[in-house]
Amino acid sequence: MTWKEYLDYAESILKNPTPTAPYDDPEYMEYTKMNAARTHRWLKTAPLLPNTQAFIPTISQPQQWVLITEPWCGDAAHITPIVYLMSTLNDKISLDIQLRDTDSEIENYLTHGTKSIPVLIVRDEHGKDLFHWSSRPAAAQKVYIDLKAQQVPVEEIKMAIQKFYNDDKAVAIQEEIMTLLKQYSQ
Repeated sequence: MTWKEYLDYAESILKNPTPTAPYDDPEYMEYTKMNAARTHRWLKTAPLLPNTQAFIPTISQPQQWVLITEPWCGDAAHITPIVYLMSTLNDKISLDIQLRDTDSEIENYLTHGTKSIPVLIVRDEHGKDLFHWSSRPAAAQKVYIDLKAQQVPVEEIKMAIQKFYNDDKAVAIQEEIMTLLKQYSQ
């Protein structure tokens, strides 16, 4: 699906008076509502780094970016809009959104044996994988692992991860993807 179709899909979930699973669970519906607001905030602020804006237009060979995600995913709310914005910087990049739980390629891109999302797969013009990235920046993952090891309650971990994303201002995700792009592009 396109980015617009993905946003429309998320919006249709929020407007549906009788949503299907997992959105029939009030907790999932609340996640989706918060994530939609976060996604729109990132789209509005468009915090792309100068290095990102300078490098991505220089990609000279076509690339297909596949982004596996779901509207209920907290990490995705912060990462998918940045990936989308990055993809708009070069018309040689096509972006395809796949829903993790509906006919996606997630089984081929497990993270430590789990279906962690979001996953970004970057392919060349022949459909060969150049690389894939998952599912949160390394610094955010460190926060998660450290707090989990301390047996911090899940809600506190979620708040700490949210704080990371707010404080980071989308720098870590761009730096990680840019490092990979520079290795496999040109």
